Amino acid sequence: MVTDISLPDASLHMYLERQKHDVISYSTQWFDLIAKLYGYTFIPLTTRNAEGEISGFLPLCYMRSLLTGRRLVSLPFSDICPLLATNETDTNNLIDQAIERAKEHKVKYLELRSGVNEVLAKRQDFVEEKQLYVRWLMPLSADPDSVWSSLRKPIQHQVKKSQKLGVQVRIAQNREDMESYYRLHLQTRSKKHGMPAQPAEYFCGLWDAFAASGSVRLLLAEHEGTVIAGMVLLASGSTIRYAYGASDEQFLKLAPNNLLMWTAIKLGCTNGYQTLDMGRTSRGNEGLMEFKRRWGAEPEPLPYYYYPQVAGLASTSEASWKFRVLTSCWKRLPLPVAATLGGKLYRHLG
Repeated sequence: MVTDISLPDASLHMYLERQKHDVISYSTQWFDLIAKLYGYTFIPLTTRNAEGEISGFLPLCYMRSLLTGRRLVSLPFSDICPLLATNETDTNNLIDQAIERAKEHKVKYLELRSGVNEVLAKRQDFVEEKQLYVRWLMPLSADPDSVWSSLRKPIQHQVKKSQKLGVQVRIAQNREDMESYYRLHLQTRSKKHGMPAQPAEYFCGLWDAFAASGSVRLLLAEHEGTVIAGMVLLASGSTIRYAYGASDEQFLKLAPNNLLMWTAIKLGCTNGYQTLDMGRTSRGNEGLMEFKRRWGAEPEPLPYYYYPQVAGLASTSEASWKFRVLTSCWKRLPLPVAATLGGKLYRHLG
């Protein structure tokens, strides 16, 4: 079942517009994209104050899968979805509503990706999983030069090296550029990480929904006319987020990812963003953790909350045998097979 996420309730639309939140996944365009592409049912939970005005909001996605069962998640394909509420009473009200929906739909589990939440952490009916992920945040300045001067010398050296070797970064201007990025993304996810990739329709959908407003930016690194790396940025409120990155491994000696990251930082600074969110990282991925640390980003706890027990792909450690078997098998697939199979599987993995 596909729910049309047009938010017919004008008061809910106005409430979300007033929140000034830094999470793009609380926009109506995002709700529409994931619901229509993956067939999820969107369930908006709200609370109201004495005047009848909306005072809290928690979006859920109901997913039914023959592979992964029934579940409720807030929200799939999002690292963090803060629970929006004005006070503890409203927060508990929203949580209680979510539990009731979980019981009604007879789901295997309810997953709230709220990040740090004192109310959820105190509840006895939820399990807090806080050992899997951290979120990396880097403060930005209106002056890119001041940020540059604060970077470690090895980082500066890699950026200069990339420029000296002829790598150039441009901001994508059309949908075809996103299609070029997808080919790199598929190769990186499948062959390097051994994981299914979101379908091309997802990335083109991001472009169609958000490019005109500037909420999605695609940076492409090129060398001698060839696209060798790319980075997808999502912007909302005061934050610009590094959402996806991909690169051709045979060109890594040119350090394109370092030049892409510096370009993203400059873009954030000159456009008035206060924070670069470098995204979620598994605590077990020490290499990626160190890469983000070297840029000056600071880790922030990123707990997820589960009812009645921890379950689902997001709760699977990258060090587990299940994860290692999956990645090892997936790396062996030919790219056309990985593309087709990944596109069909991804709706089951949210």
